[in-house]
Amino acid sequence: MSDLRGERLQKALANAGFGSRREIERRIEAGEVKVNGQVAKLGDRVTPEDRITIGNQRVGSWRLQSQQQRVIIYNKPEGEVVTQSDPEGRPTVFKQLPRLKSGRWIAVGRLDLNTSGLLLFTTDGQLANKLMHPSQQIEREYAVRVHGEVTHEQLEQLVNGVELEDGPARFEDIVESGGDGANRWFHVVIMEGRKREVRRLWEAVGCTVSRLKRVRYGPIFLDSSLSIGRWRDLDKKEFKELLQVAGVEEKKGRHRDPSPKRPWDSHKKSRKRR
Repeated sequence: MSDLRGERLQKALANAGFGSRREIERRIEAGEVKVNGQVAKLGDRVTPEDRITIGNQRVGSWRLQSQQQRVIIYNKPEGEVVTQSDPEGRPTVFKQLPRLKSGRWIAVGRLDLNTSGLLLFTTDGQLANKLMHPSQQIEREYAVRVHGEVTHEQLEQLVNGVELEDGPARFEDIVESGGDGANRWFHVVIMEGRKREVRRLWEAVGCTVSRLKRVRYGPIFLDSSLSIGRWRDLDKKEFKELLQVAGVEEKKGRHRDPSPKRPWDSHKKSRKRR
């Protein structure tokens, strides 16, 4: 197929964002991946010049190009969906992101329509998969406004664990953070990213979530200087800390290290182009 100058097939497809390396290996073993018309084998090497298909999907050569290791943080407003396009015509987060000359943005996890706050996007598929995989045990912190009285017994249940329809779940930590009248604010930490997990945990003990905002993903915090609907590149320190918790090595010369003013300038330019 391809010579030794190429990259292993499963690694190339994982970096391109087609799934974790283990998931891709399973698809290769199942005969779902072809290279230049032939069923691929584990260990095959490929280059952007090779013609690759996964099932009936053709892999664009641009997705196999060596990509800059870039990560941005986006402050998602309520009302946007985390998808490339929405059949209902709702606004999507991807339309607010800076344009790339090559490659694509990969969302690190999701937030539902009515959840706001921190979203990470990267051009590195391997990094995205590592950050989302449960085995990495990466903390996600949320600010939650709960309607109604919350008892000590309910908080104990949430920390000790409750049974959801897709298995047991719990908060690693809960800290009360104020509120008035019938609404109380809490900061909670989870280690997984199951669908609507924070809301479902509170509902399991009879509480209703009226506001939900993600404020941290691993070592990355949503700083107050980043307005709703805005994005910025991670700085060098944040980027290195994120790679460390994901267990991914930095690719030499392939991380964008912006100047302090660059994220805001880039954001304004990208919006003018649309």
